Amino acid sequence: MSDITDRPAAVDTEAVREWLRGCVAAYVRLPAEDIDVDLPLSEYGLDSVYVLSLCADIEDRYGVEVEPTLLWDHPAVGPLADALTPLLAGRQGPG
Repeated sequence: MSDITDRPAAVDTEAVREWLRGCVAAYVRLPAEDIDVDLPLSEYGLDSVYVLSLCADIEDRYGVEVEPTLLWDHPAVGPLADALTPLLAGRQGPG
């Protein structure tokens, strides 16, 4: 198994939200502050390919497997961060 020391030590919903906001901003080439956390990702033109990419980004960043259906159930950055936080908190702890 790989060392997970580069992962955040604690899960903070706001930090997850801002990280997701940055990812979406990079995909759509807008400043992060222009991403409305309550606007569905589809409103930014993100399709299923981007959803899969975002799932992979989450997995790389936090080391937790994310099913694409999570993004369909929580289609905006804010609700997605709220849904991810307990999943991420449950995966962290002593090695």
